[in-house]
Amino acid sequence: MPETKKIKIIQTRSIIDELENHKRTIKALGLGRPNYFVIKNDTPQIRGMINVVRHLVRVEEV
Repeated sequence: MPETKKIKIIQTRSIIDELENHKRTIKALGLGRPNYFVIKNDTPQIRGMINVVRHLVRVEEV
């Protein structure tokens, strides 16, 4: 079974004054406060969520 690539998603900005769907996307990614991070599998679904909130997060490959 091939090992899936992992990415580290770091929230860099607050969600205060952001659109409601951006807030929900941040929560769905498992984030919530600046400097929080999560490690997720690199899937098209996760990449799409990151694309929605790309101005609030930073992505690194693990």
